[in-house]
Amino acid sequence: MFQFLIDALLRTADLALVTLGLSMLYGLVKFPNIAHVQYAMFGAYASYALHAAGAPLIGSLLIASVVTGILALGLHLLVFRRLLRAGPSISMVGSLAVSMLAIALMQGLAGSFPRMFKLGHTAPLTIAGAHISYTQFYFVCTTVVLLVLVTLLLFYTRLGRAMRALTNNAALANASGLNAERITFLVSFTSGMVAGLGGSMLSLSTGAHINLGNDLLLPVFAAAILGGLGNPMGAIAGALLIAVTETAVTNLNFGFLFGVDMKFLPVTYINAASFLILLLALLFKPYGLFDREVRRV
Repeated sequence: MFQFLIDALLRTADLALVTLGLSMLYGLVKFPNIAHVQYAMFGAYASYALHAAGAPLIGSLLIASVVTGILALGLHLLVFRRLLRAGPSISMVGSLAVSMLAIALMQGLAGSFPRMFKLGHTAPLTIAGAHISYTQFYFVCTTVVLLVLVTLLLFYTRLGRAMRALTNNAALANASGLNAERITFLVSFTSGMVAGLGGSMLSLSTGAHINLGNDLLLPVFAAAILGGLGNPMGAIAGALLIAVTETAVTNLNFGFLFGVDMKFLPVTYINAASFLILLLALLFKPYGLFDREVRRV
């Protein structure tokens, strides 16, 4: 049972940072940026390249996340801000084009083979009989710290209050003198930086590979929609629900149904679980399970 909780926590860490950035940005620009998951892929390759060039591991992760933030801000200034003038639908289609271009460009530069970090082999950490590698443990701890910092930023700083005001009523916030454009630039940079860091840390376990962003696309959007698009706290809750569901799908023993001791669903059914949750959310709670509740926090 404790191993199940550890696995669910690890999967939450995989999704939470990328989902958080996507939801923060959606709250201001009001369109689902499909290219956002590719920031995670770019961050993974950037951190690998820096580490392979001799930079310390932590320095590689931090520099890669900042570079990814700059990339996200540059794309917003040069591409998405212009697309937004044509409406959210055009912007979403444009972000899909950007996503495809990013994959093609990275595949041309790095090839299709995964790039694995040379971290050495260490014995896993054992907690109450459950096993977790030190890399995964640090990943979870870093994610928790970042989520706490973002929560403090949103609810206990002037910038956070301005972001929430713009999300809830942009016209009224603008009339109150808030600089919406400057806040949007800052959130674009921050969301890209957080996604890049999430992808970098994820690549420590899985390696930097060309499908990293696409593998995150469905669960990240499902988590963001489940939590209420534009709602950062809801996005974290959505990521947790998606992670628990995916972990349950691959850990439940269905042997009793077939008269055998052990019978598990294939790992490929993880995507089916995300699809099912996304479909149910769109059918019954299209604005997310936690929309009103989390906004009142």
